[in-house]
Amino acid sequence: MTSPAPPSRRGSRLGFGNWLLPLYAIVAFVFLLIPIAYTFVFSFNDSVKSNIVWRGFTFDKWLNVCDQIDVCVAFGNSIIVGVTATIAATILGTMIAIALVRYRFRFRSAISLLLFLPMATPEVVLGAGLAAEFLTAGVEKGLMTIIIAHTMFCVSFVVVTVKARVSTLDPALEEAGRDLYGSPSQVFWRVTFPLLLPGIIAAALLSFALSFDDFIITNFNSGTTSTFPKYIYISAARGIPAEANVIASAVFFFAIILVLISQISAAVRRKRLERVG
Repeated sequence: MTSPAPPSRRGSRLGFGNWLLPLYAIVAFVFLLIPIAYTFVFSFNDSVKSNIVWRGFTFDKWLNVCDQIDVCVAFGNSIIVGVTATIAATILGTMIAIALVRYRFRFRSAISLLLFLPMATPEVVLGAGLAAEFLTAGVEKGLMTIIIAHTMFCVSFVVVTVKARVSTLDPALEEAGRDLYGSPSQVFWRVTFPLLLPGIIAAALLSFALSFDDFIITNFNSGTTSTFPKYIYISAARGIPAEANVIASAVFFFAIILVLISQISAAVRRKRLERVG
């Protein structure tokens, strides 16, 4: 008779791995959420000048957020810069991406390589270089110089994102539009542009997030103009006001709502396509 084989240790190893990986994920998730939770909780702090020590619960900071006028001015400047730079960078980047994929011209490879330099260059170097250029040109630093600087470094991210989308398009779809006697503008707006729209929207959202969040390049090129990240940095020494925590919490929850709406819309569209199919 043959003796029974010893029990395999494979199951125990898998069991340990299956237990350790979820634990690691939970710890990492909690660690990432601690600053967000702190920001949200202290947005209800009944603080006066400093928002470091908990003094009591209140809704006043949410109801009267613009009583701290500097916070709202800085936030408004960030919105203006982010929207303007995003629109400009998205338009320029989309045109550049289409040209790089669809057309052959001299120095095409060199241009593609140069577009990656702002992404690879440290922000300190990029911000200092732009500040020197504005100083040499005699341009006064302010809201306009921030918009120009943000547009310049956001264009590269738009080109990379939209270029990937253009590369996946089937030229037969555009040829079908031309076969149906569509003019070049009609083919672009009715066939090409709708197919590119998801990539363009993704590039625009990425550009806005990068612009709204940027501090280093902004600090070099803003002069006396304040943006929300710059205001947070300056206020950090004495304790960020609760009003700033209110705005940061509102932006976070607004982003979560947008993601949920996007996911729900995608799920609804998938179900409709399954029913039709």
